[in-house]
Amino acid sequence: MADQNVLNPWGVLMLDTQFPRWQGDIGCPDGWPVELRYQQVAGMFPQEIVRSADSLHQHNVLPAFVKAAQHLLDRGVKGITTSCGFLVLLQHELQAALPVPVRTSSLLLLPPLLAAHQNVGVLTIDAEALGAAHFVAAGVLPHDIARLKVQGVERSGAFASAIMGNHLQMDFEAAQHSVVSAALSLQQKAPDLKHVVLECTNMPPYARAVQKATGWQLHSLQQLIKASSAEASK
Repeated sequence: MADQNVLNPWGVLMLDTQFPRWQGDIGCPDGWPVELRYQQVAGMFPQEIVRSADSLHQHNVLPAFVKAAQHLLDRGVKGITTSCGFLVLLQHELQAALPVPVRTSSLLLLPPLLAAHQNVGVLTIDAEALGAAHFVAAGVLPHDIARLKVQGVERSGAFASAIMGNHLQMDFEAAQHSVVSAALSLQQKAPDLKHVVLECTNMPPYARAVQKATGWQLHSLQQLIKASSAEASK
């Protein structure tokens, strides 16, 4: 049987970033179930994208992402994803503009999870910026939003400050501590949670530590891309 990695490469619309990437991060191709091909969207820095829905749409970023996606299509990708969960706001527009499956964000996992579980958690880089519009764009029904339990990392912590500041260096251990601390805060607020989605594509490198600390079943973009690739191959 042919290698699925060769048959089904996925294109990644990358923000304009320079911070380090470890295995599990969307920016590190190692360990992913499909081959990843990258296209940076120049000028789209994390601070430009991690915004409220109104702010993002005011900046009219869609044309830049469509143009970058076209470059990836020219390189033979069979699907398109992104390096930031907040880009779920562009899900419908990108899918309408492109002839391949588009999976902008792990937040697209929320509707089936809410169908199966009473409450679902979301661990995000910025709980204040992540709002109802993002969840609706992911397919969550408005009356189900109250069933989502959302927690952000500390803005001044090693994880968020390195990413939002687009730093050249990041302390892995300190960043992991920041993500785990946020997870424990969420668990304290919602002790019955069993399933949690990692909104941020930079969180999976810390998933094992989060699972060890909480016992949760975590859901991430890698899971979504694997399922979508398998579906497209049928």
